Amino acid sequence: MSGGTSAGAAPGVPPASGAVSAETAGRLVEEVLDRLADSGDRAACEAAEELVRVLMEFYGAGLARAVELIGRHPDATARDTLAALLGDELVAGLLVLHGLHPDDVRRRIDLALDGLPHPVETVGFDAATGVLRLRLTGSAGCGCAGTREGIEQAARAALACFAPEVTAVELREAPREPALLQIGAGPPRAVDGRHSPATAP
Repeated sequence: MSGGTSAGAAPGVPPASGAVSAETAGRLVEEVLDRLADSGDRAACEAAEELVRVLMEFYGAGLARAVELIGRHPDATARDTLAALLGDELVAGLLVLHGLHPDDVRRRIDLALDGLPHPVETVGFDAATGVLRLRLTGSAGCGCAGTREGIEQAARAALACFAPEVTAVELREAPREPALLQIGAGPPRAVDGRHSPATAP
């Protein structure tokens, strides 16, 4: 390489401090795969190649999604563009994976829950155990187990992207509203075998 510029770097723009260029990363991966191939362990070699393929697809999809979001509204402000990136599950998952997401875990939990098919509220999150307790804020359809299971599954999927710190979800039913006393409904109430004063003829 001429001029000391890393592969893929823009002319005159130095690479980020400590960053590994695409050329260097590719060479290192190839060296590792070659060593596994030379070891004669075919299973380990195939597993490593599969791992590299999955990671390449994951990062490729994330980069493609970021480019799509940025190009969707080219005149958007930097703040709006950043909000779109942080609100996307795939892009946010990549940022969280590398500790680059600017929001703390509680804010990211809120982002994940915003996209659920039914509104829920956070009852509490135990950072030590990773357990997140949620409560429905209304009737979940028919209230059957299948409906609740669907909400829990959607919550776990969203949290896996935005807040992988959450390892378990506990969903509670919404609190029942107290029954209202209907005035004048039914016959007058008897007190000691007599009509109450309010209803006596």
